[in-house]
Amino acid sequence: MDKTFAKTNYQLQSVKTGKIFNDSGWLLDAPGEIEPTLIRAVYEKKQLEVKDESWGLYKFADWLPISRTLVGSSAPVTYKSEGLAAELGLKNLWITFSGYWPEKGATIKTGSFKETEAYSVCGRMTPEMDKVLVVASAGNTSRAFAKVCSENNIPLIICVPEDNIGALWFDEPINDCVKLICSRSGSDYFDAIHLSNIVAGMEHFIPEGGAKNVARRDGMATTVLSAVTTIGEIPDYYFQAVGSGTGAIAAWEANLRLLEDGRFGNNKMKLMVSQNTPFIPLYDAWKADSRAMLPLVDHVARKQVEEIDAKVLSNRKPPYPIFGGLYDALKETGGDVLLATNQEARDAGQIFLEKEGNDIHPAAAVATATLVSSVKNGTVGKNDLIMLNITGGGEHRFKQEKKIYHLEPEIVFDIDPNPEDVIEKVDALFKHQSDLHLSEKP
Repeated sequence: MDKTFAKTNYQLQSVKTGKIFNDSGWLLDAPGEIEPTLIRAVYEKKQLEVKDESWGLYKFADWLPISRTLVGSSAPVTYKSEGLAAELGLKNLWITFSGYWPEKGATIKTGSFKETEAYSVCGRMTPEMDKVLVVASAGNTSRAFAKVCSENNIPLIICVPEDNIGALWFDEPINDCVKLICSRSGSDYFDAIHLSNIVAGMEHFIPEGGAKNVARRDGMATTVLSAVTTIGEIPDYYFQAVGSGTGAIAAWEANLRLLEDGRFGNNKMKLMVSQNTPFIPLYDAWKADSRAMLPLVDHVARKQVEEIDAKVLSNRKPPYPIFGGLYDALKETGGDVLLATNQEARDAGQIFLEKEGNDIHPAAAVATATLVSSVKNGTVGKNDLIMLNITGGGEHRFKQEKKIYHLEPEIVFDIDPNPEDVIEKVDALFKHQSDLHLSEKP
């Protein structure tokens, strides 16, 4: 990367109180505030200047809270649909694609927009932190962080449900600075988060922070920055499948910055977010007009997660109720939560493959299925400006073209592990790795 990069100038702001404060290094919460609230980055540059393609994701560095750039990044790509648009009778459908599609200029090697998070979060880190980063995920996020940290020599421990480790595939062996631990078969993302929370409380470890990390959200927001700077205006509708809803929150926040920029119109995109039945906790809370998530029975939730194709959409504790979270985003944008069955998503994925020319992840197929439904029931009109966020794709093709390596777990823990056992075994994983400094790579 270009060694002339200068740290992005920004401050942080509490969504709840509006209080603005400096980023002391790895803030995830508003200092001194009691009520749960997200914090946002407030950037010095109010008009976005997009750099050239050689910068990868960092072409959007003006609106990323980073102190450095890392090697290997790629940005989402936006193009006007022809095939799918014609199939659905839409005049103004734009697809933002995060994945592997070289002909379109999309070269995200892990096939998912989770790479946008990883390059932004790791760009926020500084060599002085001297900590092991802790990340929990249902698969895609951990794959992205493992790639980025492996290539840039950043110590990382990832926590993934054992049933999801098939998602940890790569086109080259992973550096020993990256370790994988699992919650045993039958667990879900919620259990992996519980495991990660134990590890993150240990000395020399630091939680990535999930939705609370401004770098994660603003990395994901590059999908909207890609769309709007390509189209030239803010869309009317935004379609995306959600597990946590963090990507949709990020889209809303990007929209607010683009309004302040002033060059792209005054739309607030209607956030049309979707879930994969039968696991639909966000849908249930939204339709009940409840800011609080509704009660979930553990064994029922785990069974529902087993049934859905889009395993990445399986967050049981999403950032929905928190101030600045998904509930507020949906309310402010006049959005909605939609549903797709496994079969509807499979059919939509096949239509995308036939009409657009690339395979897409199950979650992206869920979003596509709800777009199909929204056209059929008249929710969206043929002339509406629509952004379809394809959050992952090209994986099948990538695996055909490359030699693939898998990351195997160092330790598999019980679903409800003994914290002392976790601490002892994880500590042993890193005791021979005394040099935990972050890479000085530009």
